[in-house]
Amino acid sequence: MTKNGLGNLGEDYACDVLEALDYEVLARNFRSRFGEVDIIARKDRFLCFVEVKTRSQGALGRPAAAVTASKQRKILLTAEYYITCHQAEVQRGDLQPRFDCMEVFADEEGRPQAYEYIKNAFDANL
Repeated sequence: MTKNGLGNLGEDYACDVLEALDYEVLARNFRSRFGEVDIIARKDRFLCFVEVKTRSQGALGRPAAAVTASKQRKILLTAEYYITCHQAEVQRGDLQPRFDCMEVFADEEGRPQAYEYIKNAFDANL
C-alpha cells in the first residue's frame, strides 16, 4: 500500500470515528499557504484541528511522534487562517480551538483496525 493510500484510508477512518463520537466534521485537508490540517471538526464548544497519523503493523514508534514542532507550527498557522476565514461561525458558536492528533493503526493489508485519540496533543504557544 502506498504511503498516500494508507494516509487517505486513515483519514477516512478518523472521520468515521469522530462522527461516531458526535463530532461534526467541518473540513478535510484544509489548505493554506502555510500548510494543511487533515480534519477540522466541532464538538460542544471546541473547534478541533486534528492531525491524523496512520501506521501499518510493525512500524516503529508512535505515530504522533511524527507531528514535529515544525509541523505543529504549520498546523497552528493554518488554523489561524481557518479561524480568520470562518470568524463569524467561530464567534457565533463561541468555539475554543483545540489541537488533537488521531493515531490510526492498520493491519498488514493497510486496513485501519484501531486508533488512539489524543486531545490537546500539542501546545498552541509554540
